[in-house]
Amino acid sequence: MSSLDQAVQTQINNIQKKTGRTLAELAAIAKKSGLTRHGELRDMFKEKLGLGHGDANALVHAVLDSDGTRAAEGKSANAVLDEIYSGPKAAFRPIHEKLMKEIGKFGEFESVPKKGYVSLRRKKQFAMLGPKTNSRFEVGINAKDLQKNARLLEQPKGSMCNYIINLTNTGEVDAELIAWIHSAFEDAGPL
Repeated sequence: MSSLDQAVQTQINNIQKKTGRTLAELAAIAKKSGLTRHGELRDMFKEKLGLGHGDANALVHAVLDSDGTRAAEGKSANAVLDEIYSGPKAAFRPIHEKLMKEIGKFGEFESVPKKGYVSLRRKKQFAMLGPKTNSRFEVGINAKDLQKNARLLEQPKGSMCNYIINLTNTGEVDAELIAWIHSAFEDAGPL
């Protein structure tokens, strides 16, 4: 089992403890709700069970068996990247490549391509990279207590990342951004 699979399983186990319900019981709640869309189910779990965004999101993926890892299963990393950076999003591949070149200098980490982004992990996830829309590339960073900055968009507690940085070109991959990612890398502990 990869460290990412272990982390997801730990999160699901913790959700079951928090809610006092098994995964089967939580799946039954989803089915009984009549909701089928991911966002609707996530919001229902947040409201009904008091889960944070990240936990509710992970729970929906578990219930629907729809996480990005499964969508990328059986494909090479390059094939998944080719899918992520296709069509109008192809222009963002140079941003991805530049970021990976800089992050590669930090030391060992695991790169896990998902359906629409790449998760970067050590003991835990420290960053997420990928095109958010056809006109915006997003870097998610899991670091604590970064100094306030207009580029750093702080995310609500329980989100997949603590901060989001939006990019539109390779010139925005600068020393400041790399320092923030490096801080998250260090906080994530060894692989």
